[in-house]
Parts: sequence; C-alpha cells; structure tokens
Amino acid sequence: MQAKVQRALLSVSDKTGLEGFARGLVELEVELLSTGGTYQALRAAGVRVGEVSEYTGFPEIMDGRVKTLHPKVHGGLLARRDDARHRAAMTEHGIEGIDLLVVNLYPFEATVARASVTRAEGIEQIDIGGPAMLRSAAKNHAFVGVVTDPADYGRVLDDLARNDGALSEELRRELATKAFETTCRYDAAISRWLAEQGRAAGRGLFPDAYALVGTKTLELRYGENPHQQAAFYRTPGAHEPSVASAELLGGKTLSYNNLVDLDAALALAKEFDEPFVAVTKHNNACGAACGDTIAAALEAAWAGDPLSAFGSVLAFTRELDKPAAEFLVSGNRFVEAIVAPSFAADALDLLTHRPKWGKSVRLLAVGPFGPSARRADELELKRLVGGFLLQQRDLAAESPGEMKVVTKAQPSAVQLESLAFANKVAKHTKSNAIVIAAGKHALGVGAGQMSRVDAVRLAVHKAGARVQGSVLASDAFFPFPDGVEAAMDAGVTALLQPGGSVRDAEVIAACDARSVPMVFTGTRHFRH
Repeated sequence: MQAKVQRALLSVSDKTGLEGFARGLVELEVELLSTGGTYQALRAAGVRVGEVSEYTGFPEIMDGRVKTLHPKVHGGLLARRDDARHRAAMTEHGIEGIDLLVVNLYPFEATVARASVTRAEGIEQIDIGGPAMLRSAAKNHAFVGVVTDPADYGRVLDDLARNDGALSEELRRELATKAFETTCRYDAAISRWLAEQGRAAGRGLFPDAYALVGTKTLELRYGENPHQQAAFYRTPGAHEPSVASAELLGGKTLSYNNLVDLDAALALAKEFDEPFVAVTKHNNACGAACGDTIAAALEAAWAGDPLSAFGSVLAFTRELDKPAAEFLVSGNRFVEAIVAPSFAADALDLLTHRPKWGKSVRLLAVGPFGPSARRADELELKRLVGGFLLQQRDLAAESPGEMKVVTKAQPSAVQLESLAFANKVAKHTKSNAIVIAAGKHALGVGAGQMSRVDAVRLAVHKAGARVQGSVLASDAFFPFPDGVEAAMDAGVTALLQPGGSVRDAEVIAACDARSVPMVFTGTRHFRH
C-alpha cells in the first residue's frame, strides 16, 4: 500500500486556491516546503511552511532563477522508496522524501501574447526549475503525487482523506500524465514562439521540428460519421478571433462537421470589412453577399442558393440584429449554426426562444474581426498518414487595381468590383472552383469538380436565369477555351482567372471573339 504523504513542496505562479489547499494539507499532518512568492503568500496567510532554501542549505540566487535545481529537491522527488540503494543515498546525503509536488509554471504564454512584449521579457518567463521538478515527480509517480492544476486541489485532498493520508495509485497515474501534458504544451509554446521570432527576423519560415499541442475543450458525440469518435482541441497562442475562442451562446453541442463548416465560413467572412454574410454547406459557400445592412446581406446570401442554404452554417461580419433574426426564423428556414461578432439582445432572444430554433441552432460570438485580424505568421497544417504538411496561409486578396486586362474589351468599374468579390468567394471554395456573381452577391457556385468546365456548368445551373449579365471568377486557370465558352454561352459578361495555362492565348481569343473582357490576377487559389 502506498505510504502516507509526509512532505509536500509547493511552488506556484497561479495562487488560485493555494491557501485553502495548503491548510488542508497541514490538517492532514503534511509538512510543507515552499519557495519565493509562494512561501511569502503562505506565511502571510499564517500557514505553517518551511522554505526550500533552508532545507537545501543553499539560497535562492540570480533573481530566483536558481532555487529548486538542487540534489536535495530532485533526490527527494526521484528516489525510489522501495530501493535500498536509493534509501541509503538519501540517508548519506541528508535527503528527505518529497511525496507531493504542487507546481504551476511561469505565465509564459500570457506574457508573449502581449503585443508590446519584448524578447527579453519573453525569455525571462521561460520556467526551468518548474518543468524539471514536474518531470522528476511525474517520472516517479509510483511514489510521488504531482499537481499542476488548481482545479485538482479538491480531488487530491479528498483522495488523501479517503486513503488515510496516501494518494491512490489511480490518481497518481492520472496526475503524472497531466504533468507531462503540461510540460509538453509549455515546451511547444516556447518552441513555437522562438520560431516566430526567427521568422520575423528572416531566419526561415519552417523550423526543423514543429510541435503541435492542444488542450481538449470538447468531447464530441462523434466525428465526420457516427462510427468515428472525435474531440476538439484548442491550440495555445491562437489569439485571432476563431471558432476555437468563440463563446457558445445557445443551441446544441457543436458537432465535428459544425466546427469544420463554421471555420470555413468564418475564414471567408474575414475577407470582408463591410456587412457580409456567408452561407456555407459542406465546407463550401453556397451563398455569399455584401449589403448596406447585415440583414440585407443575409437575405441576398440566402437567395444565392435557397435550397442548399437549408441546414447550412452562417458567418456574419457584423452583429446579428433583430431584422436578420426575423428573416431567419420566418418561412421554412433553418440553419445548423451561426458565428458572428456578437448578437443583439433582442435577436438572441428571438433565436433562442423560437420553436425549432432555440434548442437546436448553435450561436457563437467571436468578437469583432476583419481582414486585419488574420495572423499572417500562423502556419496551416494538414495531417497525412505518417506525417503532416505546413504552409503559409493564403491571405492574398487581389484588388481591382491589381488585375491585368488581357482582352481587347475592357471591364467596367462595376464589373471589376464584382469580379474581386467573386474571386474572394472562389478562394474559399473547394477546387475546381467557379463563382458566378452580380454586384457583390454570389449567384452560383461550382465546387469540387474534377474538370473546370463541369464546375462552370454547375455554377451556371445554380445561377439559373440570373446568369445573364453576371461575372465569373475561377480559382485557377482555364486549361481549354471550353470553360469560358460555356460561361459566355450562358450569359456571363466578364471573367477573372489567374492565368498561366499554355493555352492562355486560345482562351483569350475565345473571349475576344465575343468582345467579353477577361482579367488575370496572376495568383492561383487552389483549396483542396
């Protein structure tokens, strides 16, 4: 049976619940050792506690950088109590067993998250002694308990009380796992920050090793399909408004597919400063529009493809107000989830109390955002079997002034604005992608087709009669004239593509034959 906890070392940055926990340990006749600010806080609270420097016989030095890196600390944590040689070494060197370690680390992530933080400030918040002690205690969890989270204080005290002052093996194993998860996240955050510092200094975009660590925030009912288990993890250091940081204001628990679609819808919405709504289905926009008001943008976006919009997810660039909420709950409309900067009180009341809506539709508030909120230094990761890919985010957005007219016919200013709008939507649509638009309203989207001409035909079909006088954007070049010919046959009056095909001249000639303007952007926007 595990021996009683006789001695505990407490050294914490986050002092939440510290006094009550320490008093609970003292009541269980546990001797307390502590360091620095933790020692001062406990002494000030009247808790009986000894100082580590008195125990080791060595003072804290170098502004506290060296205080627990001592054999009497690590020996007390690492010694196997069932090994006679270890016990003999403890006796010879005056090492007392430390049976419980309570440590949470310097607030490195919170420090480097500040916009004004200097490199020196960040470096100073890299904890050395804390992770070293956590690893020692966690390695020796057969004999030592290790606590990294104030939320576990109550569980530890309850377990000690149930087991006559000893920690159960089950809890020690669980806490050890949590300790190694803590050091893993901490080291990954430091590595990632230093890599970002290196990129900012021009020392290369991709580090030799890339650590991906997350904290589980949600157990999901299932994954993409009911036979797949899934969970959602939030990565540290992600300060851009996102689904991961959103506040869930109402509705069912988010599903795997909800999260994927909401992320895609929000990414498209971040392209726009003006009132804009994206209607997303299966990771593609089936409707998208700007408007003078957010309600007008919503109505136009929904009209892009009303059939597909049922059961979609929505992203708003402005607060969702009551007129927008009234549009949604009227008729036979229904969506799975909505993400917006915020929700007006009367709109929230309507969406959360209207039958069919209140208990079902997930409502996420992410705070204000726009194109400037996107972090260019954040890398995108795609998991493969046996590895993963890293790349820069595609944040390029070609303005009308950057477009090159390659045909004899010149597009109007209105057409150029509409083409730029369609190009942004195409950028967030699965390749091969075609978007047909009028003004700043998407009328038809052809997504994920294996041939570009089929993507054109699908977009034309979705647009219907509205295709007359519209414009078209393609995420990549037209390899043959057939795609642009199908678009012009349907009534498209201006086209945009990146260019770069060996048959560009043939494609341009097809447009010139009908006096239809075409512009090249020079930038492809594949999205696989």
